[in-house]
Amino acid sequence: MPSYSPPLRDMQFVLHELLGSGAELAQLPPHAELDADTINQVLEEGGKFAAGVVFPLNQSGDRAGCRFDAATHSVTAPEGFRDAYRQYVEAGWPALSCDPQFGGQGLPMVLNNSFYEMLNSANQAWTMYPGLSHGAYECLHAHGTPEQQALYLPKLVSGEWTGTMCLTESHCGTDLGLLKTKALPQPDGSYRLSGSKIFISAGEHDLAANIIHLVLARLPDAPEGTKGISLFVVPKFLPDAAGQPGERNRIVCGAIEHKMGIHGNATCQINLDDAAGWLIGDPNRGLNAMFVMMNAARLGVGMQSLGLTEVAYQNAVAYARERVQGRSLTGPKEPGKPADSILVHPDVRRMLLTARAYAEGGRAFTSYVALMIDRELNHPDEDIRKAAADEVALLTPIVKAFLTDNAWIACSEALQVFGGHGYIAEWGMEQYLRDARINMIYEGTNTIQSLDLLGRKVLMDNGARLRAFGDKIKAFIDEHGADEQMSEFITPLADIAEKVSKLSMEVGMKAFMNRDEVGAAAVPYLRVVGHLVFAYFFARMARIALDKEGGGDAFYQAKLATARFYFARLLPETAMLIRQARSGSQNLMAMEESLF
Repeated sequence: MPSYSPPLRDMQFVLHELLGSGAELAQLPPHAELDADTINQVLEEGGKFAAGVVFPLNQSGDRAGCRFDAATHSVTAPEGFRDAYRQYVEAGWPALSCDPQFGGQGLPMVLNNSFYEMLNSANQAWTMYPGLSHGAYECLHAHGTPEQQALYLPKLVSGEWTGTMCLTESHCGTDLGLLKTKALPQPDGSYRLSGSKIFISAGEHDLAANIIHLVLARLPDAPEGTKGISLFVVPKFLPDAAGQPGERNRIVCGAIEHKMGIHGNATCQINLDDAAGWLIGDPNRGLNAMFVMMNAARLGVGMQSLGLTEVAYQNAVAYARERVQGRSLTGPKEPGKPADSILVHPDVRRMLLTARAYAEGGRAFTSYVALMIDRELNHPDEDIRKAAADEVALLTPIVKAFLTDNAWIACSEALQVFGGHGYIAEWGMEQYLRDARINMIYEGTNTIQSLDLLGRKVLMDNGARLRAFGDKIKAFIDEHGADEQMSEFITPLADIAEKVSKLSMEVGMKAFMNRDEVGAAAVPYLRVVGHLVFAYFFARMARIALDKEGGGDAFYQAKLATARFYFARLLPETAMLIRQARSGSQNLMAMEESLF
């Protein structure tokens, strides 16, 4: 049976020592009084909930899956999910980082982010129910009318109601400009929506009293393409005069998908047949409003993969310690036993350190992005808010794509540590691998994230946002470049920073001549930039570890060893990736379609 222990020590290291969140939050009026003890206490209690309440349901939920009743269009979540959600609501966890105006606790995103890492390690399928609700909250908080906010936000904040986003249709995935769902205006200011959506996570379930669907649809006179999409709020039950669930709306689940992983979460086909809905934001501007939820979801998917990376690593280490097989190549390390622990084998350590490095690098990176979101939302200086927003926009596709790619690698390596046992369900590893695979696909495939990074976030502004982030890296290099102890980290960091700059310029110049060059380079390009970001944070973590390892705390010794492994074994992947990105589009586009 798998196990999970919340990585509180590393979370505290990242928040307090690496990022200096106390000083950062002190500059933000809503969080100025928050101290480290409170942060640690929330993390500790969140870890207890994740490990004690949600984690025990992970394997059973995967085995049982969700049950769909075609006669009633209802979905029953796996046994225990509803009770766990009740405990989640009663403890106030949904309100953690929400606006106090609507019943939230007003704590920072960076704290909520760490809590969600633990929930995702414990049970990704269960965590998707409240996770999507938070995205719906963000969208309505940013774009809803005062009346919509007053009606829906308190219920979403409390967790009494949950939320979804309904984008995808069977004939169009990423190309939302092709969607066909229609919205007809009514005399009372409402709309009637008809159409079908697919792949709607948490689209129907029995955890909460109501589900608030955010639905993309077209008005009768809408222009074609993405410029003709509007966003609507479509509740499962129409709120009555008292704001409680009333009449059943004409939006139902037609079926649930039978899929590779996340069996405990209902992935629904949603049918709208003259369903009542209300416009969010301006007509034909729905995609702009929905991007608030989509970006929140993309960061959330990165956290799903970080959670899986951590729990897969923990279980692989525990197995490697106990499993005795073979002898060390340098002679027996445990002569009293018939064989040594497999931890003596170099390649087992390579697999474990790969997962560990991707977990620790991902934790530092995502915590930093969450802190930048707090800055974007709350800093009193408008210029600082704008700079933070630009940085979050740049880094969001990297969080989504790089961390989900890394989780697939890490979970696969962790499964391999178990040998044949990793392929057997009772050990839990094959579930982590299956669950991790969807994260590379939904909320915009990793190719779409790569195109977004290179095409929109780098080339569209001539690299301004990338250079701004690069200036932070350069400042760190300049500060520590003369330190001999840091040379093993600073030298490769400076090298990859220079190579990213040159690669960006080269691809940009090629793209002027042939736009296919962007598509050909985008995926390896994102991974190169992802490694630049990880190298920066690992160098910063190594600086702290070097200063403190002399105190005898094994934590800093391990942090330094992990950083050295990352620079020696994982960062060199960029050499291959750069060659791929530079190879151009000709080798991809030359073959005639008929020859495939």
